[in-house]
Amino acid sequence: MENFTYKKSADITALSASIHEFSYKKHAHEEYAIGVTLRGIQHYHLDGSLQLSYPQGVMLFNPEQAHDGMAHDETGLDYVMLYIKPEMLLEALGSKDIVRFPAPVVYDQRLEQRIVHLAQAILGEKEEALYSELFLSLTDTLTQTNFTTAHASESSRISKAKEIIHASLERGLKLEEISQELGLSKYQFIRLFKAHAGISPYQYYLNGKIERAKQMIEKSGDIYSAVADCGFVDLTHLNKHFKSVYGTTAFEYKSYVHGGHIEHV
Repeated sequence: MENFTYKKSADITALSASIHEFSYKKHAHEEYAIGVTLRGIQHYHLDGSLQLSYPQGVMLFNPEQAHDGMAHDETGLDYVMLYIKPEMLLEALGSKDIVRFPAPVVYDQRLEQRIVHLAQAILGEKEEALYSELFLSLTDTLTQTNFTTAHASESSRISKAKEIIHASLERGLKLEEISQELGLSKYQFIRLFKAHAGISPYQYYLNGKIERAKQMIEKSGDIYSAVADCGFVDLTHLNKHFKSVYGTTAFEYKSYVHGGHIEHV
């Protein structure tokens, strides 16, 4: 049985998931993603390397870090995940610059407990004041992590390309225009982008459309406006791509964030 439960409060999205046969398509999130493997082994590829998170493993994903995900074997996988906006985490950490986690998986009991407690509070719809206290405890523990700066590893060309792609989500991806803007051939640009971002320009563009649709659904609950404004052919088209990234369709996600709980059998 595949089970995904999403709740969002105080600008933090919490996910509780149980998966067996489902696998996430390669994608990236705008937020920092911090989670804990509760049962089984989380199997995923990150920056070209296979990662395995065993029970009590803390998974740390930087913003826009491409990855996939699945259960390592037939016993399945249970885990929780927190999605935190960069500006929110940086404010709590007291940092002006984007920071990056140095390791994808760590085993730290204090950090693990703080992630689980915050996830359980959000999923259990506790009072918002509690979230702030738990979030502060989490970030205090994270300050012991030896962060690195994000800018050293990403070229200015890739940063500019991402800005152009985000600005063109509604009108479509024009590889030739971006390539000319960067002074590269189309194929040079595709190779360079994939080497830095871990996904192709088209995958990044599609991921941006899905993320924008997700944000619209969270704000208004108007799923058909999300379909139209984000350039999807119809709801079926959006649902297909949404599920490959979030494990649930856009229609079901609307039920999560605007009340309700769904299990996938």
